[in-house]
Amino acid sequence: MKKIIIAIDGPAASGKSTTAKLVAAKLGYLHIDTGAMYRAMALKVLRADILPTDTHAISELAKSTTVRLVKNGTSGTGINVELDGVEVSDDIRLPEVTGIVSAVSIVPEVRALMVKEQRAMGNGGGIVLEGRDIGTVVFPDAELKIYLKAETRERARRRQRELEEKSISISLDELEKEIVERDTIDSGRALSPLRKAADAIELDTTKLTIDEQVDFIVKRASERGE
Repeated sequence: MKKIIIAIDGPAASGKSTTAKLVAAKLGYLHIDTGAMYRAMALKVLRADILPTDTHAISELAKSTTVRLVKNGTSGTGINVELDGVEVSDDIRLPEVTGIVSAVSIVPEVRALMVKEQRAMGNGGGIVLEGRDIGTVVFPDAELKIYLKAETRERARRRQRELEEKSISISLDELEKEIVERDTIDSGRALSPLRKAADAIELDTTKLTIDEQVDFIVKRASERGE
């Protein structure tokens, strides 16, 4: 069966990361969490005490930055995020990073750096990438494009559960507000805005289990790879 490129796009907490990881595992593909790459850059901005509005400083910082996704040696499906050679998989999920990642990701030099790396990893197929512009910018010719969405309140619940697992407590209302603000920034930005590709299959995950959405995508991938 032909190995294809699967592009999964959608807003924050729509289920992209978990779904993409499991789809990749079922198909024996490589999973690339592009959002994690941008989060790593945002983490470096935080550590350098650079304001997210200082686009010039962020551009200069990007020139001396390397972000890599490396297969987890103890797991067949997991990946570790490395920032300048140091593993930062947990640190990039902190609320402080979430709060500035959209602003950092719209800096042209940052996006150029990430897209270049993503394309290098994806050439040749057998890969599942998820983010906000995979099917529209990074791999517009991907054989299968999926656009995940979910109701805002449900997305806030998912984010809350994720943070609680890290012993971080934030109210549901506050998380919902953050998600709405994130959607507005991501959809309204001039460079690579969040939008559904014309040929993408839309999947509402609000009432779906993870297994249901994974099976849906795997079935479509099997059809494309025949």
